[in-house]
Amino acid sequence: MEKYIVSLNEEERLYLHEITRKGSHKSQKVLNALILLNVDVNRPKSSKSTNESISSHLNISMKKIDRVKKRFVEEGIEVALCGRPKNREYTKKVDGDLEAKLVAISCSETPEGFARRSLRMLAEKAVELEYVDSISHETVRRTLKKTN
Repeated sequence: MEKYIVSLNEEERLYLHEITRKGSHKSQKVLNALILLNVDVNRPKSSKSTNESISSHLNISMKKIDRVKKRFVEEGIEVALCGRPKNREYTKKVDGDLEAKLVAISCSETPEGFARRSLRMLAEKAVELEYVDSISHETVRRTLKKTN
């Protein structure tokens, strides 16, 4: 396993101290700031902390310490504190037209032997009528859910 050495400058150290001491930050950001402060090789205190002592003191795994150190060395302080930015985009499968068709299917005559249509039956019927290529019963549920 590679050994990552965290060397903070004075500006970064002050920034991390601000995160841990004041303001409202996410708990993982504060925890990552504490990890970086404890593993810094340029610490003003003379005693050096080991990963074992940090993990027992902060009640975290040594693997988390290694991951934070690796992210700091490879990608910088912001990525080490907050993680990588999320940029995944989801396209909506159900528009107003499909929603109206789903409501029409659910209000229509039920099949023989059933009191009402299940969500899976509605999804299968929408695919059968070629309204969509594929749709899950969960998407049908979210679409038909009553909201105020």
